Amino acid sequence: MRTGVLLAAFLGGLLPDLSLYLMAGTSLFVLGISPQRVFNELYFSDAWQTVFAIDNSFVLWGILLAVALWWRVPWAIALTGAAMLHLSLDFPLHHDDGRPHFWPVSDWVFESPFSYWDRAHGAMWIAPIEGVIALAAGIVLLLRREPIWAMVMTMILMAAEVWIVRQWLFFFIDS
Repeated sequence: MRTGVLLAAFLGGLLPDLSLYLMAGTSLFVLGISPQRVFNELYFSDAWQTVFAIDNSFVLWGILLAVALWWRVPWAIALTGAAMLHLSLDFPLHHDDGRPHFWPVSDWVFESPFSYWDRAHGAMWIAPIEGVIALAAGIVLLLRREPIWAMVMTMILMAAEVWIVRQWLFFFIDS
């Protein structure tokens, strides 16, 4: 049971952004679309924003978490709880690229004064803090001596976090 709960927590933490990874990755690496078009046009298109509204909805994830708690299903609680944690940490860190987190109740998008990737809105200090917190959480998982697959996944995600922070800070152009 513990392995299923741990795997569900990993997946829940990734699911709110899975569509972004798949759509951007396919656009960039399979279809050969330029990063400028992907992140300046496609990202803000109605089609992509509709997908983001669904997978980043506090309302939908909250309902799923409530059902998981009601039925007392540990793996479902871990999955939906991790997704809600992801959204809670994501919500205050999008300046002009936020998502309608309260869909389908509202299409309102919070425009934070802060951004985890946009240097014009604090990313030079937010991204390193986010990276350190993620690395600290990863080290805690490693020290807990979880199953080998979880330790490998943790190391892969830690490496991805370092790579992503590097990309945001040094390669994305200020907006």
